[in-house]
Amino acid sequence: MEESFDAAIVGAGPAGISAACILADANAKVIVLERGEYPGSKNMFGGVLYGGHLRLIIPDYARRNCPIERNIVESRLLYLTEEGGVSLAYRDTAFLEELRNNVFTVGRARFDRWFADQAIAKGALVVCATVVTDLLRDAAGRVIGVKTDRAEGELRAKVVLLADGVNSPLAARTGFRPEVRSENIALAVKEMISLPEEAIDERFGVTDGNGVTNEILGNVTWGMNGVAFLYTNRNSLSIGIGANLADFAKAKVRPYEMLEKLKIHPLIAPLIKGGKPREYTAHWLPEGGYDTMPKLFGDGYLIAGDSAMMFNTLHREGSNMAMASGRLAAETILEAMGKKDFSAACLQNYVRKLQKSFVLKDLKKYRRFPSFLENHQELFTALPRAASIAAREMLTVDQLPKKARQTLAWKSIRGQVPRLRLLRLLWDAWRSVR
Repeated sequence: MEESFDAAIVGAGPAGISAACILADANAKVIVLERGEYPGSKNMFGGVLYGGHLRLIIPDYARRNCPIERNIVESRLLYLTEEGGVSLAYRDTAFLEELRNNVFTVGRARFDRWFADQAIAKGALVVCATVVTDLLRDAAGRVIGVKTDRAEGELRAKVVLLADGVNSPLAARTGFRPEVRSENIALAVKEMISLPEEAIDERFGVTDGNGVTNEILGNVTWGMNGVAFLYTNRNSLSIGIGANLADFAKAKVRPYEMLEKLKIHPLIAPLIKGGKPREYTAHWLPEGGYDTMPKLFGDGYLIAGDSAMMFNTLHREGSNMAMASGRLAAETILEAMGKKDFSAACLQNYVRKLQKSFVLKDLKKYRRFPSFLENHQELFTALPRAASIAAREMLTVDQLPKKARQTLAWKSIRGQVPRLRLLRLLWDAWRSVR
């Protein structure tokens, strides 16, 4: 028997559940279809969320016992070689008070379940262990619902929101988004390491449920275009590493091998010492940027979050774009319901909303950044070595005067990266973020 809904959402991640909450708040009849056994069972990310975006969807999320692990008060950037590296950190007491929970860590399985429960409490129907195999269309080709792998599993809907991730088989199968190319995707692996809360507080210099994020660059990715991270949770650490999928294929490197080597790095090993591995996951990230985004709307459908390739590669932001795009998609659907018009002409208001928001503004601003990384391998090979050698020269205290030390530091940089290549790198870097 067919059942009809105002909106059918494919995927119970941040984008899909954000949309479900907004729609349910407005008394729309909405269903969320999730292929995992429960929300979050198939989802992985580094581990940070953004309170300002969640607050627009669940204003009192803290009072509703959102499973926050740690409020982030310090962000560190590490640029590593095999022997050591250079680090830069920023900490501010503002993140203890007025900006508390600006960024916080979560476990995806716990958070996604909690988030879905909020949508259910508002009136949304969340159905798990259900695969959407295709879209229903009318004679004119307009999307009018979904087909699932359940018996008699056809569902009618005025609008379908595709929010089932970068490796969405549905988006590719339906032709709404071309098959994603390997050079536009990163493969990341992550391990959860159990540590007592007191040990984490001591090692990272925090207390009272506060924490630290570490973004890690350099030759830890074995010369490939990639990044690593180390985040603090309540009584565990999230450590992970990823690189461009095409680079993995060329180098024939196994991700878990990189992760194991990262764990014994002299700057990382003391931070995770004595910890016990608890969980291992892997995930694809959409790193192609603005120029790889598909058309975001059509007759009877919208695309949001990772499915729409919404990811800020420079700032490592994706969950905020997912929540924002899900919220804006829901607002567009509600407007369409008021007009009783679910055509592409009406649903294109979704793109107008995205253009006014930070989502498309940021993606446009950094549209050249993915190609900048791809074209400058020295960022992951020679440059971290040059920075480390130069720092070592400047910090060595002996009989040489400082001017001589500066000359040696500069020679070490030029020895790793020729002057013209360095100038080209700086020029391309500026163009990619201006």
